[in-house]
Amino acid sequence: MLTVRHSERAGARGALWLALTAVLLVFASLLLGLDVPERRRMVWWHPEIVIALFWTPVAAFLLRHRPGLRVGWVMLAAGFSASVYVLSLNLGPWLDEHDRIGAGLFLWLSHWLWAVDTFILTLVLPLIFPDGRLVSRHFRPVLALACAIPLIVSVHLTIDPDVRSFHHGVSVYPLQDVPWPISTAIVGTLLLSMVSMVVRFVKSPPDVKRQIGWVIYPGVLGQAIIWVGEVTPIGDPIRNTTIAAVPICIAIAITRYRLYDIDVVINRTLVYAGLVIVITGVYFALVGATSLLVADRGSLAGLAGAIAAGAVFEPARRRLQRAVDRLLHGERDPYRLADGINRRLQAASDPAAALAVAAEAVREALRANGVIIEVLDRDGRAVTADSGKMEERPEVIPLIWHGEPVGRLIFSRRRTPDLRLASILACNLAELANAARLAADVQRSRERILRTREEERRRLRRDLHDGLGPTLASLAMTVDAARITLKRDPEAVDALLEDLRSTMGRTIGDIRDLVYDLRPPALDDLGLAGAIRALGGVVSTEDGPRVDVHVEGDLSSLPAAAEVAAYRIVQEALTNVHRHAKARAAVVHLNMNGDLHVTVGDDGVGLPSDVRSGIGMSSMRERAAELGGSCSVAPAPNGGTVVSARLPIPP
Repeated sequence: MLTVRHSERAGARGALWLALTAVLLVFASLLLGLDVPERRRMVWWHPEIVIALFWTPVAAFLLRHRPGLRVGWVMLAAGFSASVYVLSLNLGPWLDEHDRIGAGLFLWLSHWLWAVDTFILTLVLPLIFPDGRLVSRHFRPVLALACAIPLIVSVHLTIDPDVRSFHHGVSVYPLQDVPWPISTAIVGTLLLSMVSMVVRFVKSPPDVKRQIGWVIYPGVLGQAIIWVGEVTPIGDPIRNTTIAAVPICIAIAITRYRLYDIDVVINRTLVYAGLVIVITGVYFALVGATSLLVADRGSLAGLAGAIAAGAVFEPARRRLQRAVDRLLHGERDPYRLADGINRRLQAASDPAAALAVAAEAVREALRANGVIIEVLDRDGRAVTADSGKMEERPEVIPLIWHGEPVGRLIFSRRRTPDLRLASILACNLAELANAARLAADVQRSRERILRTREEERRRLRRDLHDGLGPTLASLAMTVDAARITLKRDPEAVDALLEDLRSTMGRTIGDIRDLVYDLRPPALDDLGLAGAIRALGGVVSTEDGPRVDVHVEGDLSSLPAAAEVAAYRIVQEALTNVHRHAKARAAVVHLNMNGDLHVTVGDDGVGLPSDVRSGIGMSSMRERAAELGGSCSVAPAPNGGTVVSARLPIPP
């Protein structure tokens, strides 16, 4: 790792020195030009000067921050080649005028070296921008041809240097005058490199699309100006300004592509460019058709075309806008997006994995920089799934399921967020968040049930092994001793039998306690309502609160599991009232209406602000969850606390 970092730092320093050398070569050439006859001197507005002075420093800047950036190295190589070409344009004539050695070499370089930077920047760079890799392996032959074209052009110019023409002192390589295989290869490679960029734009995520967008305008404009300049003379200020703007836009695309909202510019350009094409086509088609039908009514044809073009303007604009939005931003119809997210969620293995899939899908749909889906379980703990990188001041949308908050959707983006789309997606996410919460609750309940069952088995084993087992062994030994004593001393047997009787009494009590822990006997003796009234009477003794029990409906046919769950929930709730509530009275409601509804309220001090679910609260929720019901603990409307449980009763 240290070796890699050292080599990267060395590469960044080398790039800086190359850029500095390129700038110095340009200034050295300009100084030499002062001593070169004007007819042979390089013009100071030469495009390769702009490439050397702008592309190499920008490339060095990029490589300083990202030493492994292939795009930066390509830019640096092209810029340095341009600086050597600029030097040769004045150094060759200067050496020739002074009869110095090396004049022929630099004059030879001045014929063809411009082809290296020109074709590398116009053919190779679009193929590998912005990550330095091809968009597909199918473009490998195109890259090979793009790298070979500078060599082909250089050989051609070495053999036939007179093929060049000049415009304001700048050499032009006229494609219409060069052999057709060379011109066809150049134009074909250029078109394929543009196709590569379009394919990359369509397939890439939003961030890469923004990077490409930053280069599309100056790049396409620069390409057009340069290639038009190969055929016809163009204005030097326009050409040089465009050439200087391209590396700056590349630097922004790689380092600060979120600086401005380039998406809007691209969007509007594509829409209105397409609209111009459609309207123009409709107009001329109708003008032509009308002219054929009414040959002597040219004004009528123009009027018909104008009316038709105006009629299709707005429908065409809407359709083009939707198509461009889908191209740049993906699908924007919230219901189609929700359907797509649901389809992706169906492949998830569990709710936790579904949350991760949903976070990624929502980030893509909202074009957000980062997304967090936060799910709150019933104990107030958060389960989160995130995608991307969050930034400051994120948007927060609560996830509500049947009126109950189940989580939050948190996302951040630089552009103004589409809150309508986010709200619609939040409705779908609320269902997923509720499913994830239920799954987490079920998993924890299963774990607690298994843990409780194992603890109960351990306790039963311990009680039977350490309590009942030795007691029964002692009883057997006492019986044997009584039998032996009966033969020797019948009068002493009475004391042994009395001890045996008391031991058996204690054993029966232990067994009764063991059975009571499994199911309260009061439920079998008194029924659920009577057992809870008896429990309230126990709590009301001494300094405890008064307990009133109200029963609605028939509780005689309740399943045993529901009876035990209701009894234990009320028992735990009344225990909490007695210990913590400081209440004067408590009311227990049992309402049998399809399901069994159990409510325990008090007039005590209420829940503390920082309440945490203890073992008792968790136990009540688990007992309700075991039957498929629910249990909640909340502040009462008039003060105090209310425990509400719903226990489903099968028909």
